Amino acid sequence: MEKRTLGGTDIQIAPLVFGGNVFGWTADEPTSFRLLDAFTDAGFNGIDTSDNYTAWIPGNTGGDSERVIGKWLKQTGKRDKVVIATKVGGKFSEEKKGLKKAYILQSIEDSLTRLQTDHIDLYQTHYDDLETPIEETLEAYAEIVKSGKVRAIGTSNMTVERLAKSINISKQKGFPAYQSLQPEYNLMEREKYETQYAPFVKEHNIGVIPYFALASGFLTGKYRSEKDLEGSSRTKYVARYLNEKGFKILKALDEVAAQYNSKPGTIAIAWVMAQPGITAPIASASNMAQFDHLVAAASLKLDVKALDLLNAASAY
Repeated sequence: MEKRTLGGTDIQIAPLVFGGNVFGWTADEPTSFRLLDAFTDAGFNGIDTSDNYTAWIPGNTGGDSERVIGKWLKQTGKRDKVVIATKVGGKFSEEKKGLKKAYILQSIEDSLTRLQTDHIDLYQTHYDDLETPIEETLEAYAEIVKSGKVRAIGTSNMTVERLAKSINISKQKGFPAYQSLQPEYNLMEREKYETQYAPFVKEHNIGVIPYFALASGFLTGKYRSEKDLEGSSRTKYVARYLNEKGFKILKALDEVAAQYNSKPGTIAIAWVMAQPGITAPIASASNMAQFDHLVAAASLKLDVKALDLLNAASAY
């Protein structure tokens, strides 16, 4: 399996990262274990989660995904075979959110306990905290990197301006710098990343692990009408794509999928993998059938004609 270097770190990851947002939500614990086993057995190693997954689900407390991964790590002994990425700064509860130093220092301990490990490979700012000084946040990260609890830091959902400011402060103060960015990027959502972020991450050698590679499942082709969304947990995410542009992209995906004897979702992920500067897209699966379509993307090399067709259909 090809491995790609994450930014300026020594972290090597395969070109697809498993999104752990489904663990404890649409994938129960036994299913999650099977998915993680199949993922690592296939040669992949990157697992992305967050401390607040899945606090938004009624009955869940947050930390659910980390706990599932931690139990799997303990049961299988595969900690040295995987790269664990988690996040802090998302809303865990009204009292637990943000990027203040004291909160980060407590949150890293909580995540380590749930994940049943002594270190996290990539610790990421989930959401920016405009009320906390950047220096305070980075000082906290410096402390946990120095202690060996974290190997590298990354960020997600942060503006280019704030990312640039953070990197400058890291240089000035000798703090660890963000080595990765986790933006939304897929065939439906190209413009923001390509126009605002791509030039910056290239200049600063920042690894890119985009989320929503399948546009919340829309690019699988499963949802082609309002009727298809009935009873789905993804309605609020997918309904906005049921328009002329969305159908145009699905048509292109169908055409390329037929050419490669593949599936639209597999093609959509392969397209992200093929884009300049992308380290590895994040994608989730809730069952083994979905999983097979995900991992197939890693061995699929789209030709110029296929890429041109998809680029034209998704042009902005």
